[in-house]
Amino acid sequence: MTVLRTSVRLRMSSHDAHYAGELVDGARMLALFGDLATELLIRHDGDEGLFRAYESIEFLAPVFAGDYIEAVAELVHVGRTSRKMVFEARKVAGNVRKPGIPASAAEHYDPPIVVTRAVGTCVVPAELQKRPPARLAAPELHALPASHPLPELILTAALVGAEVTRAQNPHVPFTPEEIADEAARCREAGASVVHLHVRTDDGKPTQSRDRFAATIEAIRRKSDVVIQVTTGGAVGMPIEERCQPLLLRPIPEMATLNCGTINFGDDIFVNTRKEIREVAARIQETGSIAECECYEVGHLDEALSLVKENRISGTLHVQFVMGVPGAMAPRESLLRFLVGELAASGVPHSWAVAATGRHQRPMTELAMRLGGHARVGLEDNIYLEKGVLAEGSAPLVARAAAYAASIDRKLADPARARELLGLR
Repeated sequence: MTVLRTSVRLRMSSHDAHYAGELVDGARMLALFGDLATELLIRHDGDEGLFRAYESIEFLAPVFAGDYIEAVAELVHVGRTSRKMVFEARKVAGNVRKPGIPASAAEHYDPPIVVTRAVGTCVVPAELQKRPPARLAAPELHALPASHPLPELILTAALVGAEVTRAQNPHVPFTPEEIADEAARCREAGASVVHLHVRTDDGKPTQSRDRFAATIEAIRRKSDVVIQVTTGGAVGMPIEERCQPLLLRPIPEMATLNCGTINFGDDIFVNTRKEIREVAARIQETGSIAECECYEVGHLDEALSLVKENRISGTLHVQFVMGVPGAMAPRESLLRFLVGELAASGVPHSWAVAATGRHQRPMTELAMRLGGHARVGLEDNIYLEKGVLAEGSAPLVARAAAYAASIDRKLADPARARELLGLR
């Protein structure tokens, strides 16, 4: 599978400003997208083609004269004559615009501010397709790593985490029945896996075997989702306590495996190499499937080491967790590097992205475009959009599923997800 990608960076001038002398209208971003689409068509087909329609357009932040805009386009699906593309415009720098600050004062945005997203389709008539894609020179194409040989997308819903409280979002489920109801809603919205933490009645995180058993039983009554229990627990929780869910009968289908120590906000989540191997051994002994959570680049090397040491058998499942304060940043260049490293390892694998806060949506959508899987939910992000609390994890799953459909990624149902993950 191949993907063609291009970008342009330019500064908005006073001539671009349309409203109040400094606000740039959204049509300017669409004009950039049109130019990028034309370049992709020329490179792919040797013809400028025609822009047929936009499936979706989102204007997410204002653009002003003086802002530096980076616009990016990717060709994600090729039909006989149709060419589907995804577009994103980001503000990478701009003037400060604050009272008492010199008019020339400016700042660089890291990460960039996404201002516009769109999905559109162009058409190149068959008789005008002068250069078949196979004849393109190698530098023109960016090979997508063979992250998974099958096209189906596995969506995971992280329903409740150790850090999110009802005070932050009243829709966070706590009790077994609440979690089971939310799991069923997420299944209906398109999720095939639920990532499971549990809490005591007063809301504190726990790895209690009884609490996990009650919650899993409640989920099983209402849904057929794959249940993935956590062995991460909370900061400072001992290994014995973190591994309690692995003692359940029947055995949990999947369990997470943290692959290294990380700065976790103001705390430190310690996973020594000895502890990582101890948890890996317990997961392997039970017959559960491990998903290796990688919060730093070095964690991927540790996951690959576990495969070489036969501490993980079969397919290596990797979850790239991006955006935790103090850990791996949610950057496109970094994700592409990690996916490339996985592909170069030669190890049979699948991979997914879980990103925190406002980074959840752009990073999981990028993962979908690159052929990976995605995790969304209240554990990682409590907002449906800026300032709007998500009413549970199901709306976040539904939004991810809608995006997958827009780029022709078919969703795997729980039965198919079990096949893809190699579950018994």
